Amino acid sequence: MGTLLNNSFMLSRVANSIYWLGRYLERAENYARFIDVNFNLMLDLPPGLKAQWEPLIFATGDQELYSEKYGDYDKKSVINFMTLDKSNPNSIISSLTYARENARIIRENLSKETWEKINELYHYINQASERKIWDKKDPRSFFEHIKNHIQLLYGLSDSTVARTEGWYFRNLGMFLERADKTSRILDVKYHMLLPSPKEVGSPLDLLHWTALLKSVSAFNTYRRMYGKIESSNLVEFLIFNRRFPRSVYFCLKEAEDCLHMISDSSTNEYNNSAEKEIGALRSKLGFSDINDIINVGLHESIDEIQQKINIISSEIDLNFFQLKHSSFTQNQQEE
Repeated sequence: MGTLLNNSFMLSRVANSIYWLGRYLERAENYARFIDVNFNLMLDLPPGLKAQWEPLIFATGDQELYSEKYGDYDKKSVINFMTLDKSNPNSIISSLTYARENARIIRENLSKETWEKINELYHYINQASERKIWDKKDPRSFFEHIKNHIQLLYGLSDSTVARTEGWYFRNLGMFLERADKTSRILDVKYHMLLPSPKEVGSPLDLLHWTALLKSVSAFNTYRRMYGKIESSNLVEFLIFNRRFPRSVYFCLKEAEDCLHMISDSSTNEYNNSAEKEIGALRSKLGFSDINDIINVGLHESIDEIQQKINIISSEIDLNFFQLKHSSFTQNQQEE
């Protein structure tokens, strides 16, 4: 296949746009599912227990920006910030705007159906308003539409796009974004969702773990594989499982395979620093287990994973998208 982009400005720009198209669509889909699941959790909480929306802001890593604009972490403020706030570079409307712009740049590389669906979703979110989202005081159908539309886009891509370098760049972005979001939502659950340590193992704790599994569409798969919901099994499932497509390990392995295909290297070698970094992290997870997480601490372990994913993202940018003589700079937003 040959290494892409070494001497080509145009190909570098195209690859950059395809990669970020994958990241932004995955980011928007994750935000939609997080809000939808949290809203359902709120309906299931025992009477008198205050619903918690603050954890969603911590899961996105945007608490500093949020605190500059909003006061309390009330339901409508959090949902507006994550959905329609254009000053939030990671909101659903911002992510879909960036996704559509990247798709426009590489439109000739997309199937007609894919471009039409991206454009349709872009106009849907831009025509939205607080009144539309909160129609009948229940926003779940709005977020269900966004989530289903993006999953339809994934299906169209699987069915209509040739497995060339562009395909691997899109999947590379999608799987890196997914690994990051799975780790973040797991970290937030562990630290913030229980009123007190005495609640650990209680029905309320079980309710929160169930909501977490549903937020990554993992509830039924987990129950088939593990049965009873236990925190240690759940952490093992979401970090180390090699078959579930939203576990951190699975996502990193898929992203690593994409890099190997792009760089035309074997699985036992690396041609650049991006491959080296992702291979090191995937290998570490591959030879670790839940006991290693417990010994180090869940938060500390996840924090290290997130830092490594950021390093991998930087190395991908350096190796494939940063050309010395390029005047093209795209304002891609990192978390």
